[in-house]
Amino acid sequence: MANKLWGGRFSGEVDARMRQFQDSISFDVRLWEVDIAGSKAYAQALAHSGIITQKESAQLIDGLEQVFDEFAAGKFELREGDEDIHTAVERRLKEIVGDVGGKLHTGRSRNDQVATDNRLFCRAASARLHAQLAALQTALIAQAEAHTETLMPAYTHLQRAQPSTFAHWCMAYVWQLQRDRERLDDALSRINISPLGAGALAGNPFKLDRAALARELGFDGITQNSLDAVSDRDYIIELLFICAMIGVHLSRLAEDMVIYSTTEFGFITLADAYSTGSSLMPQKKNPDSMELTKGKSGRLIGNLVAVLTVMKGLPMTYNKDMQEDKQALFDSLDTLELTLDVAAGAVATLKVNPHRMLSALDPAMLATDVAEYLVRKGVPFRDAHHLAGHAVALSERKGTRLDLLTLEDWRSVSEHFGADIAKVFDYARSVASRDVVGGTAPKSVRAQIKAARKLVG
Repeated sequence: MANKLWGGRFSGEVDARMRQFQDSISFDVRLWEVDIAGSKAYAQALAHSGIITQKESAQLIDGLEQVFDEFAAGKFELREGDEDIHTAVERRLKEIVGDVGGKLHTGRSRNDQVATDNRLFCRAASARLHAQLAALQTALIAQAEAHTETLMPAYTHLQRAQPSTFAHWCMAYVWQLQRDRERLDDALSRINISPLGAGALAGNPFKLDRAALARELGFDGITQNSLDAVSDRDYIIELLFICAMIGVHLSRLAEDMVIYSTTEFGFITLADAYSTGSSLMPQKKNPDSMELTKGKSGRLIGNLVAVLTVMKGLPMTYNKDMQEDKQALFDSLDTLELTLDVAAGAVATLKVNPHRMLSALDPAMLATDVAEYLVRKGVPFRDAHHLAGHAVALSERKGTRLDLLTLEDWRSVSEHFGADIAKVFDYARSVASRDVVGGTAPKSVRAQIKAARKLVG
């Protein structure tokens, strides 16, 4: 047990299968950078508290920097007995600096150490996600800028509803992703709090300046209760929720793109770089990038549920169950970071087919405009809605388009219809009329784009 951070009261070796069962080095090794950063700051704090000398602190920091360099160069060698990243770093540190390496852990537990590492890791991951979301927003905004007047059907229940524009569709997802970025910003206020100095659960007995230590590591503050500090995984669950929420938004975007890229719709064409073919059917071009994006959302949701389930019945304070948080966290972050890159690339390179969008418009989609025509003539909306519905039914009975009804047909529905009803059947006019803030009118969409540009940068 020479490499372990514990074992004095044990007389025998841990069973090999138990060691395999409980060791986390295979996945938490990726915390090496934040673990070393936390240890360097802790070495300085020990010297400031007078627990070790400045010379010893300098030795520890120099040794930790050598360990860092080995990891960065891909030369760090894991050894049998390195049960986790903390054990591995401290073992190698002792090999470099000798017995003084054993002083680094003074007053510190793996409980507050891993909580610190987790928070530092989550902070960095949040920043990366924030930038990737902005990149996808930028791709959507660029498409929107090119298509503020490209008419297309908008849908409810996947049934054609009213005319809109491709730009307005793009911007809908920009705002969803903006809420995700705002969630990351908000979560950071809870992630970026230092638990270091909480010890195993009761605090640090060596007059450690926790506030100074937190500032050294770039934290905004410190935890206020040592029991909560080592047992809290809310910030991981919150980040996993945000990942899952982003996954849901990406899945909805992807589903639209899958539908819109079908031969039946043909609204967009995905670039070959984000498509695949069939092993049997030579003509096939499959939107696998988008289908996988939808599928990955299930993993993100599953990881959130997994950690919630782990945490739901744990007593205070730290329990080994909590080791299960890392694989779920790492998997979600890895999955989402790759998915966001692929989604941004697919959006940036897609080809829009305006003629197919225009050909999918149907005069019946202007039935609401017909009702609004009657409202402007003083008819109460509920009555106008019914009369417009009667006109639609009449066109169906006659087997003709709504815009091809004769004036006599319209007058048979209501005396309020006049020859000017023909002006209603103009898709561009319909879209342009909806120029409230957030509306589908090109003027309103351009205002959305301008506002989003300021937010995204």
